[in-house]
Amino acid sequence: MYDDLNESLLFILFGTRSPFWQLSADSDALQLEGVKGTANMVVALPPEQAEQIRAFTGVTSHLDVDVNLYGEHQKLSLVGKKNGSASWSGTASDYMDTPAVAKDLTHGLEFAEQVISEVNSLVVIIDHNSNILRFNKLCEEVTGLREQDVIGKNAHSFMPPAEQGPSRANIHNFFQTSSSYEVEREINTLNGVRKILWRNKFVHSGSGPNERYLVCSGTDVTEERKAQARLLELATVDMLTRLPNRHAIYEKIELYLEESKQFGILFLDLDNFKQVNDHYGHLVGDRLIQAVALTLRDCMRQGETVGRLGGDEFLVLIENTTGPLLEEMAQRITERLKAPINLGLIEVYTGCSIGIAMCPQHGDTLERLIRSADTAMYVAKDAGKRTYRVFSSEMVDKAAEQVWLDSNLRKALVATDQLSLYYQPKICLKTGVVRSVEALVRWDSPERGRLSPMQFIPYAEESGLIVPLGKWVMQTAAKQAAQWQAQGLDIRIAVNLLARQLCDSTIVQDFADALRQAGLIRCLIDLELTESCLIDETLAHALILQFRTMGAQVHLDDFGTGYSSLSKLARLPLDSIKLDQSFISSINEDLTSQAVVRSMVAVAQQLNIQVVAEGVEVEDQADFLKSIDVDSAQGYLYAKPMPVKEFEDWLTNRKKLRLVA
Repeated sequence: MYDDLNESLLFILFGTRSPFWQLSADSDALQLEGVKGTANMVVALPPEQAEQIRAFTGVTSHLDVDVNLYGEHQKLSLVGKKNGSASWSGTASDYMDTPAVAKDLTHGLEFAEQVISEVNSLVVIIDHNSNILRFNKLCEEVTGLREQDVIGKNAHSFMPPAEQGPSRANIHNFFQTSSSYEVEREINTLNGVRKILWRNKFVHSGSGPNERYLVCSGTDVTEERKAQARLLELATVDMLTRLPNRHAIYEKIELYLEESKQFGILFLDLDNFKQVNDHYGHLVGDRLIQAVALTLRDCMRQGETVGRLGGDEFLVLIENTTGPLLEEMAQRITERLKAPINLGLIEVYTGCSIGIAMCPQHGDTLERLIRSADTAMYVAKDAGKRTYRVFSSEMVDKAAEQVWLDSNLRKALVATDQLSLYYQPKICLKTGVVRSVEALVRWDSPERGRLSPMQFIPYAEESGLIVPLGKWVMQTAAKQAAQWQAQGLDIRIAVNLLARQLCDSTIVQDFADALRQAGLIRCLIDLELTESCLIDETLAHALILQFRTMGAQVHLDDFGTGYSSLSKLARLPLDSIKLDQSFISSINEDLTSQAVVRSMVAVAQQLNIQVVAEGVEVEDQADFLKSIDVDSAQGYLYAKPMPVKEFEDWLTNRKKLRLVA
């Protein structure tokens, strides 16, 4: 009936040469509509044709189907796409109506082209030979290249050589598997190398030959990756020295532990960094740290890593090593750091103490290993610095003792019943009168009972607790002197000062505060300086003058055993020297000791400096000292150190005995 109207059949039935079509997921019936939304006809499709239509994606596709329209065979060209989760639609044209089919395809594809061109993502479409088919506007902006100049060229030609091989392998593999993937690639652009994160999917052509294409949707992550790299650097690199930081080197140790590697560590601490930092300032201190870092880096060999833990602490990590090799490395480092370091106009002498620990012998966890090396390092410092020590289990006991001392001595300083002063009198050898005493601190621990000063004074000096402890001694002695003064006893009290106390900037003010708080009418507190105080003679001279201005007498303790000499006596404004008991112990029978003491006494007398002999235990010693005109003596011949009440009783009894005599 329509034989002569084949070209216009669709127009006759639907009033248009390109009616709308629609197919749902739950039916193989193809709906044809002249006006969209109003079904004019429903045509049953073979299941296989219906499934082919349902294979359409969101990209405009094309399929030819055979249908029967009112008994007339008709071949239709369907152009359309999936438009929902369960619906496909588009336009239908007579198979023979080529212009209509082309128009429908063009209309559908123009929209896709616009999306590809304008989407805020880099879009590149390549074929199975990696040749570029599409290159959207954002690609042009990022690369500085024009689409017309890159179409048909191989995508790998725009990559650095190192990226080309892996990219070819990826694309070949994924064309075989047809699976989507994500990858980062560097590409060469007119603006330099950029890093692009590509999210790649494979699509079929949907019309014409059944070809597959790789659609690459990319994001420029160059700046993001730079920021991430910077954050990683900040997390793992010490900014001052450019060495691995604490986090990085600890992470490497953890990795070695997981892999059960044989390795060792060297824990380094500079010996005089604080003095350099305090004297020259932090800028010079930083330059010193940088110079030490360069020296340590130069000492490293293959399999050896040095990192900075912070401050003036460094750590060396050595894999596949032995104890002797670790000691050899420690020796090499200590020798290198003994040489002066030139910091421009400043030449600094430094050095380091090193603790050595091995895994698993000295620790099978990061914490134990670091603790062992740190403990050994402190033992090296105690041994005189600029040396090294290998960890041993005996060191743990010493470390535990120091922890106990630190905690409990701090408690004792704020308690009211643990610390006390004992007093040992100084006897005038001519008159037998007691004019002064030496105050000696004692500690009665609730846990351990009475502790010898030798058990806690060295640690107090090393840790810095000697400063608050010394302040407590000055305050307590000043109060006691004020009480005796109120009782009519004119007795001076000498307290000991160590070198660490003299270096404290508040020492003079602390002394003045102690006198003021005690309410002393006149100063009755004297100071006994150890010979180590005279290492910095300029500082010692200035402080002695300040103390004497406040009314204190200054004595030099343990004279002849350390840094002092007879020549120094002429340069320092001292009131007296105390001859060390090592000279006194054999003075009654050793001619050499007698000659040494005679010479020291003679020089002191010429300089108008008083002489006190300590450690006098027998009458023969006292007789000799009297014969050479030594001024005063103290020792067990007269009295041991006593608490205040016992000393007061002893003093009262002594006065009675002298009156009787």
